[in-house]
Amino acid sequence: MKNLAAMALVLATSLYCFPQETSSTLKVDVKLVTVFVTVIDEHGAPVASLKKENFTLQEDGREQKLAVFDRESELPLSIVLAIDTSLSTRRDLPLELASARRFAGTILRPVDALALYSFSEVVSEVVPFTSDLKRIDRGVDRIPLGSATALYDALYLGAQTLDRRQGRKVLVVITDGGDTVSKVNYKDAVRAAQEAEAIVYSIIVVPVEASAGRDTGGEHALIQLSEDTGGKYFYASSLPQLNDAFHQISDELRTQYLLAYYPAQKLSGSEFRRIQVSLEGVPASVNYRVRHRSGYYTWKENRMR
Repeated sequence: MKNLAAMALVLATSLYCFPQETSSTLKVDVKLVTVFVTVIDEHGAPVASLKKENFTLQEDGREQKLAVFDRESELPLSIVLAIDTSLSTRRDLPLELASARRFAGTILRPVDALALYSFSEVVSEVVPFTSDLKRIDRGVDRIPLGSATALYDALYLGAQTLDRRQGRKVLVVITDGGDTVSKVNYKDAVRAAQEAEAIVYSIIVVPVEASAGRDTGGEHALIQLSEDTGGKYFYASSLPQLNDAFHQISDELRTQYLLAYYPAQKLSGSEFRRIQVSLEGVPASVNYRVRHRSGYYTWKENRMR
């Protein structure tokens, strides 16, 4: 089953560039739709004991027949870890880097790969995809510092990088949520993440004395993006909270379910197909919660410079 699931993930490539005024449409023949699902209990712990018959999946309100089901998916992970190094995060940056090192050492297996990005006024690829922990450590040591914040650029470029990968794709961003100089907007970043089928986890770093007057627009955008892609958001103001966020991310990625189906209806209708996964045969008293991406695009935008 795992081999079938891996073979099913046939992904289109996209150009590594920002969207400009000139754009075209790249038609994608989506034959098998994959959905990674996280189920958590009332305490926030992942649930790994469910079976295929416990899941019902609908696309645009129509129930779909599951062609692939894999419990605790062991498909390779591709992770982009993007760290905000702008002036507003400088005080907490040493804590963020220490926690990021621990996360890489905990999550990566030989079949997995992590790319390290930093972003301030520009987005920099510090370390390309690798499973070499020593290389990642050296990259953390040389992360450049900046002043302004290009958050949406980082999300967009991280998603484009993941769009070229196979297997499970995860974008983890550590930031205070502000955006001041991005070339792309939030809508572009969201679409790029959805087209890449990336799961976004947002760790929002806030000061202990969180100011009521700070700009929370970026925070709300990250929360929505995380929810729409099946990920999660966290608030952190200390090293223990950062470590706990990374620990929860690691646990979830090791206890996901892979559901895949061939759409019962033709794809030549709406641009965006909505997905809904629910549980069957589970007592209501257990209060499980289900997270997954909200849907998929039936075609991809190929934006040119």
